[in-house]
Amino acid sequence: MFYALATRKIRSNLVEFQHELSDIETLNKKARVGEYELTAVSYHAYPYIADKYALMAAGSSIGDGYGPMVVAAKPLAVEELKGKRIAIPGRLTTSYLTLRLMQPDFEAIDTPFDEILDAVKEGRADAGLIIHEAQLTYGKSGFHNVIDLGRWFKSQYGLPLPLGANALRRDLAPEIATECCRLMRDSIQYALDHREEALNYAMQFARDMEPALAEKFVGMYVNHYTVDCGEIVPKAAQKLLDLGHEAGLIPNRVELEFVR
Repeated sequence: MFYALATRKIRSNLVEFQHELSDIETLNKKARVGEYELTAVSYHAYPYIADKYALMAAGSSIGDGYGPMVVAAKPLAVEELKGKRIAIPGRLTTSYLTLRLMQPDFEAIDTPFDEILDAVKEGRADAGLIIHEAQLTYGKSGFHNVIDLGRWFKSQYGLPLPLGANALRRDLAPEIATECCRLMRDSIQYALDHREEALNYAMQFARDMEPALAEKFVGMYVNHYTVDCGEIVPKAAQKLLDLGHEAGLIPNRVELEFVR
């Protein structure tokens, strides 16, 4: 998504970007204090940052019938997750919210996303909630899929699962906000139009992935939904957050607001 901006393939007379790399839960927490003008966040985080940020129409990562997974070291039925210790990548992640909606009764073990499989393997957790490329690589390490939460959400509500978005701080001048939206959309489109070079850039941040696997993973989450969220993504995200509020998992109900 950010390749063209980070490498100055596209430029602006109004704004400059400095690329800061962090895991999504760290970014969620920093967004709560408004640290960055433009940041990636989880959709679950939006109710906690809506006073400071609006969501950008460009930049969403959507699981359309697939998404974060719960995996275990041995075969486990979905019903057996009740009461189990599950390693999670962060309490503001969309994956955690969705898992709580699917199974409210479990003990969450906060774990860095890239250490979750190790936590399960070492017995510190009974199962792990995996995001990022582990969704494609867990099997070769001998883990078993318990449930795909993106598939579950689609089967329950007929909607894709909105996972991550880009957010823009509300205190930016209107012309700056408009320019940021244009540049973000253009950066994503540039990557889709120059797939090989963008993928080569992204590979330096990949963990234990062959290029073919990385391309598959990128294709899952950087697509037409990412260029523009359209109407279905806001609908799905509103549904997700409303469900969270109704279940007592999100304290306040918010109306999602997108900027273009």
